[in-house]
Amino acid sequence: MRFDQPATTNPIDQGKVVGIATPRIDGPLKTTGTAPYAYEHHDVKPTPAVGFVIGAGIAKGRVAAMDLRAARAAPGVLAIVTAQNAGKLGKGSKNTAKLLGGPQIEHYHQALAVVVAESFEQARAAAGLIDIRYEEAKGRFDLAAEKRHAPVAKSDGFGGPGETKHGDFEAGFAKAPVQLDATYTTPDQGHAMMEPHATIAWWEGKKLSVWTANQMVDWAVGDLAKTLGIAKQDVRVRSPFVGGGFGGKLFLRADVLLAALAAKAAHRPVKIALTRPLMFNNTTHRPATIQRIRIGADKDGRIQAISHESWSGNLPGGGPETATAQTRLLYAGEHRHTAMHLAVLDLPEGNAMRAPGEAPGLMALEIAMDEMAGKLGLDPIEFRLRNDTQVDPEKPQRPFSQRHLAECLRIGAERFGWSKRKSEPAQVRDGRWLVGQGVAAAFRNNLLMKSKARVRLDGERVVVETDMTDIGTGSYTIIAQTAAETLGVPLDKVVVRLGDSAFPVSCGSGGQWGGNNSTAGVYAACMKLRELVAQKAGMTQAEFVDGEVRAGGKSVALKSFAGLVAEDGIEYGDLDKRYQQSTFGAHFCEVAVDVATAEVRVRRMLAVCAAGRILNPTSARSQVIGAMTMGVGAALMEALKVDHRRGFFVNHDLAGYEVPVHADIPHQDVVFLDETDPISSPMKAKGVGELGICGAAAAVANAVYNATGVRVRDYPITLDKLLGGLPALV
Repeated sequence: MRFDQPATTNPIDQGKVVGIATPRIDGPLKTTGTAPYAYEHHDVKPTPAVGFVIGAGIAKGRVAAMDLRAARAAPGVLAIVTAQNAGKLGKGSKNTAKLLGGPQIEHYHQALAVVVAESFEQARAAAGLIDIRYEEAKGRFDLAAEKRHAPVAKSDGFGGPGETKHGDFEAGFAKAPVQLDATYTTPDQGHAMMEPHATIAWWEGKKLSVWTANQMVDWAVGDLAKTLGIAKQDVRVRSPFVGGGFGGKLFLRADVLLAALAAKAAHRPVKIALTRPLMFNNTTHRPATIQRIRIGADKDGRIQAISHESWSGNLPGGGPETATAQTRLLYAGEHRHTAMHLAVLDLPEGNAMRAPGEAPGLMALEIAMDEMAGKLGLDPIEFRLRNDTQVDPEKPQRPFSQRHLAECLRIGAERFGWSKRKSEPAQVRDGRWLVGQGVAAAFRNNLLMKSKARVRLDGERVVVETDMTDIGTGSYTIIAQTAAETLGVPLDKVVVRLGDSAFPVSCGSGGQWGGNNSTAGVYAACMKLRELVAQKAGMTQAEFVDGEVRAGGKSVALKSFAGLVAEDGIEYGDLDKRYQQSTFGAHFCEVAVDVATAEVRVRRMLAVCAAGRILNPTSARSQVIGAMTMGVGAALMEALKVDHRRGFFVNHDLAGYEVPVHADIPHQDVVFLDETDPISSPMKAKGVGELGICGAAAAVANAVYNATGVRVRDYPITLDKLLGGLPALV
C-alpha cells in the first residue's frame, strides 16, 4: 500500500477497538514469567554451553600478548575464541567499532575473547586465568579538552545537516535589545535497561540461528551476515520479547557475534549475557554534550535571532549527538543558526538513547527559554506562546501537518494550577522545603519507515506475523487492535507473532516510529486480505463486522475463508517532505528543595501530549510516565563518570550509576489531546514513547530554579551545585 495522499475515512476510524484503553495482551505472560526472553530459551538442544566475554582493560592501544594456556586447561572449558582464531570478520554497517577487538583496541571493554564452558561459573573462572599484556597508547577522553578541535559534523540521517543557517544570525542577534548567551552541559548517560544484552546461538550446517535481545530484527540479520561473511538468507534472528532497549539494542552488539563464533568453535549452542559493567562500557551510551545557546528578542518577547551549537564526541567514524534538531523547528525567529560539532574521543561508542537529539537538546533549550523569559519579565508559558509557529521556521513554505503546542501549554497550565505559581524564585516555603514549579515544551519528530506484515485466516482466528519487536512498549496489543478493527473480529480472536526474521520485515522499534509504522503495515496487509475475502465472496462494498463479511443483505462468516493469506506493507510518498511532521507536548513539574541539605524531591508532574491518534491510551500512558521518570533521572542523578586518565566509565553498574526508583517518583498525570493526523499514515497516529522524555528534565530544572533562585546549567542537578546559593535558613 502506497501512502502518498492524506488519509480519508477508513476502518480504523470506527474506534471500536483502536483507541480504546486496553490491557496488554502479553501481560499474563510477563506477569507469570512465561514470556521467554533471549537468555531463557531452554528448548534449544543440546543444552547450550555458556560463554563469558572478556573486555579490554585499556581504552586505546594494542594487545601485545594473550596467554590462553591455563584457561584452556581449566575444568569445563570447551573453546576460547579471539581475533586470532575467529577467522576473517567484517564490520556491520551500523557498528562504529569492531565487536571483537585485537590486536588493536578501540575503546575500554571492547571484547577481546569469549571463553566457552559447560557452566557460567566455569567460563568466568577460566576467563580469570587468561593473561593479557597491553601496549597502551595515549587516548582522548575529555570532551571539554577536545572541544576546540571539533569540526562541524557531516550530515546525519536523523539529525539533518551538520549546520543550518537562515537569515543573518550574527547581525540579528547584535541588534536584539534583549539577549541571552549561555552554555549548558549534559553528561554521558547509560541505557541501564533491566534485561542485559543476551543471545543464544547455534548452527545447523551453514545456517545460523540466534535468539537475542534486539529492537531491529532485520538490521541484526544484515549486520550479522555482513560481519560473518555469510549470506543473509542463512541467518535467522528471533527476538519476540525484549526487556527494555531505549536504543541500546537497536544494533548488533558483541553478545550476538561472539555467541555465533563460540557456537561454531564449540560445535554446540552457546548462550551469552553481557555482565552489567560490559553493558556500560562495551555497548553504546548517550554521549555528553556542551551546548551554547544564544537568543535575541525584542522587548515584547518576539525572538529575532536564535543560535544553538552543540559539541559531542565519538569514536572515529561515529556520529554526533543531534542536540540541535528541535531548535530548527520549535520556535519562530527570522535569523537562525544551528551547528553540531563532533570531536574524536576514544571512549566507548556513542549512539542512540531514548529520544536521541531532542532529549539532551531540550535539556538545554528549555532552560534557555526559561532564562530568556526571566530577562523579558514574561511568564515562561507566555514567552513560548508568543514564539509559536505553524510553519517550519527554516522553510516557511512547509507547514506542520499538526501543531498543537499552544493547546498543550494552555491545557497543562490550567490543569496544573500554573496561575498560582510565584514568578519570583525562592518565595514559597513548606517548612524546611523551598517549593517551585517549572515548565518546558516537548518536541519529537515523527519518523516514517516502511513496514510489512502477513495476515492469515486460521479458522476463527486471525494470525498476524511481522518481525516487529515489543521492547516493553505494547506492540503486541496495538497490532492486535489494528487487525481486529480492520477485519471486524473480537480482539481475543487475533494472534500476533513478532520478532522473527522469517516474518515480513517491519519498521522495528525505535525513535517512537514503531507504533505508527508497524500498525500501518498491518493495516495494509489486513486491507489486502479484505480484498481477497470480498473477491472470494463475490461482494463489493463489503463490511467486516462481528466476524462476518456483509454486503447487499448477504453475510458470510470469515472462518469460511480459512487458509487465505495476505502480505502487504506501507510505503510512503513525499508527504513528509511537503509537511513537517512532529509531535508536541508540555511538561509541568513541582519540586521541593531542602533549604539545609539541597536535597530535591519531585512532588508532582504533568505531561500534555499531542501525538496524533493514540492507539491504546493504556500503554501510551505507561510509555509517557516511564519517559518522564527517565527525565527525572537525567535532571537529578544520571551521569556516567569518565576517568580522564584511563578512558572508561567508572560507575559501570547499578550501584554506582544512579537511576530513579519508585520512592523518587510521585504522582504523574498524563493528558492526550484528542487529535488525528491524516498526513502521517492511514492510522492517523504518530508516536509518543519518546515525547515523554523530551523536555521533562528541563521542567524539573526550571522548577528547581523557581524554588531556590539557583540556576544550574550543568546536569545533573546535584546537591553540590545548589548548596552555595541557597537562601538563609531563617
